[in-house]
Amino acid sequence: MTTGADCGATIEDQRKQLIEIIRDRSFRDGVEIKLASGRMSNFYVNMKPTMMHPQGAYLIASLVLDQLVDDRVDLVGGLEMGAVPLAASVATLSQAKGRPIGGFFVRKKAKDHGTQSLVEGLAPTETLQGQSIVVLEDVTTSGGSALQAVRSLEEAGARVVCVMTVVDRQEGAVETFAEAGIGFRAIITTQDLCS
Repeated sequence: MTTGADCGATIEDQRKQLIEIIRDRSFRDGVEIKLASGRMSNFYVNMKPTMMHPQGAYLIASLVLDQLVDDRVDLVGGLEMGAVPLAASVATLSQAKGRPIGGFFVRKKAKDHGTQSLVEGLAPTETLQGQSIVVLEDVTTSGGSALQAVRSLEEAGARVVCVMTVVDRQEGAVETFAEAGIGFRAIITTQDLCS
């Protein structure tokens, strides 16, 4: 496994380092596992061990920011749990790179106490109205969950720039977002992990 994030590495080198970390910490094949969609699969990607790893978090945030270099983005985030560490890492690195982008996450269900807000991470005076947002996902299969998040964010007045995933399982997300007229970007695909 790679032992240190090289801040001067090329984008392709960073992708290769991230693939190595994911293979080591988050990817399992030759297993029979039920996915959130209910479908069965012979491989599984659990990105939490990679997203919570210092080098993994850095590489993901760096690669996300690289893909957003030509976009005007105010906020990054998405559905809990997967988007929480992603949004935090990207927000932190964006500040360090002098191009601050805030983070947020959307609860699957509002709390029954406190502010009872579905969207977390915004100050009391902030709203999503008019904000340019990138929806982040750790792993995308068909894209259904992210599409739900997009619709909720648009209803709140946000402009969704695109959906970006760390790993595209290549099981229909490209087609789902194309049909919905929403941009979709993947840092890596399962083909990268299996090759």
